[in-house]
Amino acid sequence: MVLDVRGIQVVRENRRVIHDLSFSASRGECLALMGPSGSGKTTVLRAIAGLDPFTTGAVIVVDVQLTGGRIPHHVARRLHRRVGMVFQFHHLFAHMTALQNVWLAPVHVYGEPRGEAEARARRLLEKVGVGHRGEAFPHQLSGGEAQRVAIARALAVNPPLLLMDEPTASLDPARRGDLAATLHELTRDGTTVVISTHDADFARQCAARVLLLEDGRIRPTT
Repeated sequence: MVLDVRGIQVVRENRRVIHDLSFSASRGECLALMGPSGSGKTTVLRAIAGLDPFTTGAVIVVDVQLTGGRIPHHVARRLHRRVGMVFQFHHLFAHMTALQNVWLAPVHVYGEPRGEAEARARRLLEKVGVGHRGEAFPHQLSGGEAQRVAIARALAVNPPLLLMDEPTASLDPARRGDLAATLHELTRDGTTVVISTHDADFARQCAARVLLLEDGRIRPTT
């Protein structure tokens, strides 16, 4: 099991936004969280990534366990080697090339030799189909290219779990098919992928399972 979410709850300003949520995902599985805006999809992803605290429950990613409240620094550091996250708006560093965006964290956060990190960054860009755009800056990339660079950056420390928030929001139909193919390749290689999406067609195309969220709860399927 790569991901095990056990009864997490999130309370904000005395309002419960996630209610006793539990699910799991295995190695090489793509899982989609679907639901309307405000249903809690992004909140769940951010809780798994350790970006937002949850109130009660537990999240286990491989061998790292989070419990409610503030995450100790040493736990957060271990978690960030196991979880990569691609945000809806990518958040690439505008003053750096695509290649630099990918090797930055391995070198400056984890102390890897630049030559090794850069070589792996080039391989990752090739893997997601934008190897030829390594020297381009973010403003020179299309929406689909920027997203692929963001995926490569999230994979730069070889995490077993990849989270993606609304990955098709800025993509046309052709690019959505390309993204689905990329995710299928990642899962075949053993990466576990969890996405939040409004796009039912995309979810059916790329996910082995779909969980429907409504008001912070998983809605039973019939």
